[in-house]
Amino acid sequence: MAHWLAKTEPEECSIDDFANHPNKPVVWEGVRNYQARNFMRQMREGDKVFIYHSSCKLIGIAGIARVSRTAYPDPAQFNQKSPYFDAKSPRDNPRWDAVEMLFVEKFPRLLSLDEVKAIPGLEALPLVKQGNRLSVMPVSDAEWKAILKVAVSR
Repeated sequence: MAHWLAKTEPEECSIDDFANHPNKPVVWEGVRNYQARNFMRQMREGDKVFIYHSSCKLIGIAGIARVSRTAYPDPAQFNQKSPYFDAKSPRDNPRWDAVEMLFVEKFPRLLSLDEVKAIPGLEALPLVKQGNRLSVMPVSDAEWKAILKVAVSR
């Protein structure tokens, strides 16, 4: 099983959206970066994902979801009313993918980016490197355990 971190703006999709409907998959759509899309294509059913709130007042890791459906063509890319519409994406070879995830856990409180940066052993995690804007990134087993240890011990 692999581990991931997915950034989201809470106004669009937050850990509470997962928690409020724990048995209903949330479609993770709208990723429009090729490297992040390629990471999504590596996600497998059962993989766990840190849900990271970004572009908001309280930035940080809010909880965990798990992949319930692997990558498939993002339907938003074909919906002209969607902010994620891509007129150049061909239907026979779509550019963008979505995955579906289910709720696992909401942390007692948000694990802030500053707290994440202070965890030893996370120097290689793309999240803590300045200028990294990937919305989906892999998290190694060691990084996952280090973050989880701090998140649940507070």
